[in-house]
Amino acid sequence: MVDGSNELTQLKISEVRDSFGRQGLMTSIGASCKELSHGRCAIELPFSELVGQQQGFFHGGIIGALADVAGGYAAMTLLPAGRDVLTLEYKINFLKPAAGDRLIAEGLVLRMGKSVCVTRADVFAEKDGHRTLCAAMQQSMMAAVAAS
Repeated sequence: MVDGSNELTQLKISEVRDSFGRQGLMTSIGASCKELSHGRCAIELPFSELVGQQQGFFHGGIIGALADVAGGYAAMTLLPAGRDVLTLEYKINFLKPAAGDRLIAEGLVLRMGKSVCVTRADVFAEKDGHRTLCAAMQQSMMAAVAAS
């Protein structure tokens, strides 16, 4: 597991935040990248009808997308400048209905290999300051050349 002892350079922080800003889905649903550190990323999303399903919970597709992006940017923090990531595969478990005011997806690099990175992302639903773990994802990522 990656620890938080290494600091990110301003170049890497700018690179990750610029990349996040080009995420059409994240922008359109109102998600924001709240935390970045060495091998970690947290993304938040307020609840709205746009991201909800028919029973008033966050939609599972949105939960999966948030987890995928959080894990991906956690991996990108460990890559050299000019490199990006692509998801190879992921497995998600939905643990509880995602009911709350916002979602928080916390991505963490478990192992950074030469060509494949394995990450985990936990997704929490938050209501009135109380967090409930609603989903857990593990994914494999590959390095790619960053889009300009």
